[in-house]
Amino acid sequence: MGGTGFRLRAHMLAGLTSFCLCIAAMPGLAQVTASSTTDPTGGIDLRLSGLMGAEHSATQSLSYDQLQLLGSAFVPTRGAEVPTLPRAADLDARAPATGGEEWACLTQALYFEARGESVAGQVAVAEVILNRVDDLRYPATLCGVVNEGTGRRYACQFTYTCDGRAEIVDDSLLWDRMGQIARMMIDGYPRSLTNGATHYHANWVNPRWASMFPQTAEIGVHLFYRRP
Repeated sequence: MGGTGFRLRAHMLAGLTSFCLCIAAMPGLAQVTASSTTDPTGGIDLRLSGLMGAEHSATQSLSYDQLQLLGSAFVPTRGAEVPTLPRAADLDARAPATGGEEWACLTQALYFEARGESVAGQVAVAEVILNRVDDLRYPATLCGVVNEGTGRRYACQFTYTCDGRAEIVDDSLLWDRMGQIARMMIDGYPRSLTNGATHYHANWVNPRWASMFPQTAEIGVHLFYRRP
């Protein structure tokens, strides 16, 4: 009985090994097989494209007022000191901000990713981008972070940069407001809303990576996470 069981298990293991090798050899599957078996989070930034901008396609046709209605209340990180944020009206009353290429990249990202958010939500998205600049795992410039993966359809970090749609600025008031926020963040405004977050997603989607990263804040329609 013991010898028969051993031979049966041996045949089963041999068959399973052959099956796994066949799958690994199939075109298009080898990379996924290798990354999923060596590291549960391996390749996750690429496979789950548009980590931080997955909601762009769904919200592009919504008005500013409709986007605001989707938002939840600002829930700060527990124990964090919440800075006194400027009001939108105060930002709009200032002379338009100016800057170089880095400022323009951050302004554009805020416009297409967070223009329907409150000032807190817009500052929070800016924090994520700046936190990535400071993280050695990501590009060292604002434009590098914003455009990471651009040119590969749905393999970018901000979906608006690779979804095939033209980036059209049709609200000059909101563009100027995003420019003000970009300027103050680049100039050193405290990053205290998201507790070091490097990722975010809209609250109506549930990407797989969200269960692997600690959540740090919820602001408007976005949930924020810090990559371990």
